[in-house]
Amino acid sequence: MSDSGTARAKQSKDARRADAREKARQLRAEHKKKERRNRWLLQGGIGLGLIALITTVILVITTGAPNPVGGPRNMASDGIKITEGLTAVQTPGLAPDAEPVPSEPNEPGVVAITIWIDYLCPVCGEFEAENGELIRTLVESGAATVEYHPIAILTSLSAGTQYSLRAANAAACVANYNPDAYFDFNEALFVDQPEEGTEGLTDDELLQRARDAGATSTSLERCIDDGRFYDWVKAATTRAGNGPLPVEGTEVESVRGTPTVLVNGELYTPSYPFDSTEFSQFVLGAAGDEFAESPSPSPSPSATP
Repeated sequence: MSDSGTARAKQSKDARRADAREKARQLRAEHKKKERRNRWLLQGGIGLGLIALITTVILVITTGAPNPVGGPRNMASDGIKITEGLTAVQTPGLAPDAEPVPSEPNEPGVVAITIWIDYLCPVCGEFEAENGELIRTLVESGAATVEYHPIAILTSLSAGTQYSLRAANAAACVANYNPDAYFDFNEALFVDQPEEGTEGLTDDELLQRARDAGATSTSLERCIDDGRFYDWVKAATTRAGNGPLPVEGTEVESVRGTPTVLVNGELYTPSYPFDSTEFSQFVLGAAGDEFAESPSPSPSPSATP
């Protein structure tokens, strides 16, 4: 590429990041207008504390203490990290008896968002509906990365079909065979999300959503049908509940409910219902002046093992 072509490409990349940051600033300005609406809900006792308490109890009841097992490729941290252009960072699978390995830190100015989710959790669906577009914008532009940790704490709440476990297994299968389709698959699982107490999506429906998200591997169907990563999901769920979390520099010891969201290692404790302006404000606050004011280099995925 010529020097002029390189300069145009860099200018385009910086422009995308600038657009993402400008959107975050605009959302932050709108936040103050909505604070009163959230305040009366908090005063009425509606918040995430109760939800976290309930899911913690379910975590203890449903997960037990499975033996460590090998995990899917590209999830050595028990999660999959998505970078600029929605491209996954590639890693080896977690070996049996091994502890999760924290992902490499981002380059300066690139925000690290880390999320633990259960695909049956209605609050996770609400968080995705309110903040998914902002996260997509930040990650696509290279202004942030997002690392998804699928766990299964609501396995017993799907009319006997173990939907939480099956959905997390399907996510692990996508991470293993078609990691660059993960972001879109994660988003697809929250479209018309099954309600607690229902059977949830069938394995065939999970496979179809994976196909629609761009997962094309011929091995995917068998991985989903056979529950290849069931034991890993159970082990990862227990690790998340017991701690420590595989996130460099965080003071958060363990997952106490879903969604658990960290931004640069800091716990996001939102008002409820969720508000994307509040989340964007937290992202800006956790990132500091470097993210808000200066262009940042794009993160580089690690080499394919």
